[in-house]
Amino acid sequence: MIFMSSSKSNVKKNKYSFLLYLKTIRFLKLSQLFYNVYYRLKKASLPKMLTLIEVASLSRKCDFVKSSKSLIQENRFRFLNVENTLNFPSDWNNAQLGKLWLYNLHYFDYLRQENISREDGEKLILRWIAENPVGKGNGWEPYTISLRIVNWIKWHLSGNPLSIEALQSLANQAKFLEQKIERHLLANHYLANAKAFVFAGIFFEGDDAKRWLKIGTDIYKEELEEQILQDGGHFERSAMYHSIILEDLLDLANIGAEISGLNQKIQKMLEWLVAMTTPDGKIPLLNDCALGIAPSPNQIFSYAKNLGFNFSEDNTNSIDLADTGYAKLVAGDWTAICDAGNIGPDYQPGHAHADTLTFELWHKDFKLITDSGTGEYIDTPLRKYQRSTLAHNTIQIDGKNSSEVWSAHRVANRAKIVERKFSGNKVSATHNGYGKILHQRTWNISDDGLSIDDEIEGNGEHLVEILWHVLGENISINKQMNRIEISANNTRYFITYPQGWNAEIQKVKYSAEFGKAEDIDMINLSNIVVLPTTFSSQIGLLK
Repeated sequence: MIFMSSSKSNVKKNKYSFLLYLKTIRFLKLSQLFYNVYYRLKKASLPKMLTLIEVASLSRKCDFVKSSKSLIQENRFRFLNVENTLNFPSDWNNAQLGKLWLYNLHYFDYLRQENISREDGEKLILRWIAENPVGKGNGWEPYTISLRIVNWIKWHLSGNPLSIEALQSLANQAKFLEQKIERHLLANHYLANAKAFVFAGIFFEGDDAKRWLKIGTDIYKEELEEQILQDGGHFERSAMYHSIILEDLLDLANIGAEISGLNQKIQKMLEWLVAMTTPDGKIPLLNDCALGIAPSPNQIFSYAKNLGFNFSEDNTNSIDLADTGYAKLVAGDWTAICDAGNIGPDYQPGHAHADTLTFELWHKDFKLITDSGTGEYIDTPLRKYQRSTLAHNTIQIDGKNSSEVWSAHRVANRAKIVERKFSGNKVSATHNGYGKILHQRTWNISDDGLSIDDEIEGNGEHLVEILWHVLGENISINKQMNRIEISANNTRYFITYPQGWNAEIQKVKYSAEFGKAEDIDMINLSNIVVLPTTFSSQIGLLK
């Protein structure tokens, strides 16, 4: 799993203007502002060591989801498509390895990979305990603690009893986490903390365990209603984080956690994931999303069925997911997933992109039009580009972003949807991300392909760019009069564009997975136009 703490951002404060900070923090909850200050002023104290550890009689209903292989051999690990041989103890916190890579090292997801031996697991657990003093280093950050607590308990429940040293450490990690609950961040981080407390509260016995269980269940009682929207989607509008949180809730069901409304939320989240599963069995790369981090849809569906959940996996019909803002349009061999909603919760848009009114498009199971994905979580040129409007299949006006994304996870002014309609195989929405200029886009899918109508309301002359990101191996793109011809996947396609517009084909970076950035083709159609204006495009098979 992945995480980037705003408190650990390596962006220097003087890099951005004071006004930009003000435009960002005005959306925060008062509680977030309070805890941002509180955690900076108050250092966590070392927990009082527990002298007696009592483990409850706990089992699971079925096996947990396996993780991908990240422990390659002794002291050699692979995370985020980067492989390193480590020298312990120094490499637990070796800054040259990268913060995000080190977080993954401390999560202990590798305890859930296939064929890891009990000896190797126990050795790594005891090494971590001996070489990571309480409160020091990456392993003692709250999100890291949360994931490790769960993974150690899963290891125990999977037939690998934890030693007394590991149980002692596990309990003290939970006690330390009590002082570092991520109330300043909220969203998916807050739920990760809650899951750790529920797991620890059920796993252990005694007063501490009862308190942890209450903390966790209280957070879920408060947050599930807010974070899981009526259409079943997670409110951060990322299919990757939706999948992570859905696995978390299934894990809670697996160990028998008693949380009000848990099964109902799982059911709705499963239905949302079915709808958002792409024709090639993956998830759309909209907002912060990469493959290989969360379990695949098939893994989640299999896990849910093993736990007794019943749901249909048929996703061949158009559907409106109005609360998260997505719409899936299906006709014949064509499937489009359109982003016709707001970028995310106002108080935590850290995983949002300036991508309002973007989409991805498939012909059968081949993705023709793609989002640029997410390759990094640090403030780099790649991160800046992949969050920008330029990296998405939408309209850019005057070279500006539709939402004011900055740093690695921040958003100042942001686009809002002011009108939205869905009917059959057609969806339209209007946003105000360009101030007094309004952009309305309408998608209409049929057996012949996808038509897109854009209307821009406003005054004066403006540079308008229509952006298409084309995916495919051995691809060729040719410019014709008012038409782009594409050969990909042994098929020929076309994209029409307005008469008189300039067409350029550029190489840009695409990241289906973290740690990867490959070149794909972006078609940039541009023109200086007088507003208001309308124009249309069609995508289909070249006959």
